[in-house]
Amino acid sequence: MRSAGCVINDYADRHWDGAVARTNTRPLVTGEVTPTQALVFFVILCLISFALVLTLNRLTIALSFVAVALATIYPFTKRVTHLPQVVLGAAFSWAIPMAYAAIEGVVPAHAWWLFGANLAWTVAYDTQYAMVDREDDLKVGIKSTAILFGCFDRAAIAVLQLICLVCLVGFAQASNANAALMAGLLVALLLFAWQWWLVRNRQPECCFLAFRSNNWVGLAISAGLALSLIK
Repeated sequence: MRSAGCVINDYADRHWDGAVARTNTRPLVTGEVTPTQALVFFVILCLISFALVLTLNRLTIALSFVAVALATIYPFTKRVTHLPQVVLGAAFSWAIPMAYAAIEGVVPAHAWWLFGANLAWTVAYDTQYAMVDREDDLKVGIKSTAILFGCFDRAAIAVLQLICLVCLVGFAQASNANAALMAGLLVALLLFAWQWWLVRNRQPECCFLAFRSNNWVGLAISAGLALSLIK
């Protein structure tokens, strides 16, 4: 589904990507892939994903329809709202209740702490990503949180990252996670601080570096979650 999301995103942006320096060599822009081929590939990926979901329980199957809807509409929200990053965050985060449903048969309350954390984190790092393309997006009419937040972009990212950490602390309390998770969150906080320093001058290359460093944030939090399961 992540691959399907990338395909439909490039399909939706095919008329705009050519005007953005970072995306003007994408296959749909250069003609290497046709729009029809992209749509066929998108449908095939969705069908493969749905076939996998059909091996799970009814609740997970029901939740999967929301996942497909979020992944499909996200690219088109950039035309009508400055909050496409929120839709992207919901699409990425929807795997959390689906995973709980698949394994436990229910979605417990503490799962929504994780959902909220991932949603806030996604909006934060995709805002960093949007800061890279902000000038090009303004020219072609693409909307984003980077444009919406304007001169408050760095403060907004900091607030979102703190919300992410607060939600993860809430998850730790609700799920009785041990100190390993808190150690992971401390590492994540330090990485967030480094990102704040990187984007201080809003230089595109530094914003992109901050965005890419979220791999390490994810590793720190995931490692803390995994170690917290060891009793």
